[in-house]
Amino acid sequence: MHHTMTIGKLAKAAGVGVETVRYYHRCGLLPVPERAFGAVRQYSDESLQRLHFIRRAQSFGFTLDEVRVLLRQDDGDMCGTARALAEHKLGLVEDRLKDLLRLRDELKTLIAQCHANGSGTSCPLIDSLSNVKRLPPPPGP
Repeated sequence: MHHTMTIGKLAKAAGVGVETVRYYHRCGLLPVPERAFGAVRQYSDESLQRLHFIRRAQSFGFTLDEVRVLLRQDDGDMCGTARALAEHKLGLVEDRLKDLLRLRDELKTLIAQCHANGSGTSCPLIDSLSNVKRLPPPPGP
C-alpha cells in the first residue's frame, strides 16, 4: 500500500523538524515532490525511507557529503565506495578513541593527585591546567 503525507507528517515520522527536511531539499539529499496546481506537496514512503537512511548514516558519523555519495545508486562499485568511506570513518573513530583513552588516563592521574594532595595549598589539577606549555617560535626565513 502506498501512503502519502505532508511535510509535517513526514518530518514527524522521521523524528526531525520540518526545517531539517527543507534543508535536505536545499542540499539535494531529498527530492522535492511535485505538487498538483494549488495542492500541498505529498511525500511518499520512499521519502521517509530516504530520510531514515540519511539520519542513520549521520548517526554513524557520515557527513552530508558522504551521505550524498552513499545515496548514489548509479555507481557500479557501490559496495566498494561505501566500504572505503566506512573504513576511513573507522580510522577517524579509532584515532578519537585513542585520544579519549589518553584523556581518561590523564584525568585519572590528576584526580589521584588531588586525592593525594588532601587539603594542600595548591591543587594539582588547577596547577596542571594553569601550566601553559610554550610552543617554540616558528622557523625564521
